[in-house]
Amino acid sequence: MVNKLLYLCCFFITTAAWCQVTDAIQSTPEDAALVVNDTVANNTSVVAYDPLAPSKAAFYSAVVPGLGQAYNKRYWKIPVIYAGIAAGVYFYVQNDKDYDRFRNAYKRRLAGFTDDEFFGTGSEPVISNDRLIDAQKNAQKNKDVSILVAIGFYLLNIVDANVDAHLRQFNVSEDLSLQPKVEVDPIRAQTQYGLSFRYNLQ
Repeated sequence: MVNKLLYLCCFFITTAAWCQVTDAIQSTPEDAALVVNDTVANNTSVVAYDPLAPSKAAFYSAVVPGLGQAYNKRYWKIPVIYAGIAAGVYFYVQNDKDYDRFRNAYKRRLAGFTDDEFFGTGSEPVISNDRLIDAQKNAQKNKDVSILVAIGFYLLNIVDANVDAHLRQFNVSEDLSLQPKVEVDPIRAQTQYGLSFRYNLQ
């Protein structure tokens, strides 16, 4: 009787072990195929991340304004950048010329001359000395604002190239799923309802 029970236990142990080995051998190719298929399907939309791309884009824009935008393939931004820088430089030159005109006229008046362009034809000047001083201050202030605008567009060009290079590599998966979920609470034996929202970042 003991021998029969021993044989029976050995038979069940070897059968269970043999079944597990067989299942593992049979399931491995299918699982591998599924994993390979899923990986290939998901990797088609993934762009390789280049950690140096933002630095390159910022460096290119610092050397030549607009070159970082060309590196990021945002060509429409290049005319905007050059228009902003050119406007700042243009108004700086214009205000510098006005400043020189007002300053030269004021210097000639201090030297005793009455032949500047703001004096007019009569004995009294059309624009007084105080107004010339105010005009010089305004022209100087406008010069400062104009150069700040040009520098601001130059710096904005560098920041934009860097941020745009970062965002181009930020890949959001299109696999957004919203599905209802029904679970049975094993303790209370009641059905529980829920809603799950899946959002994958890659």
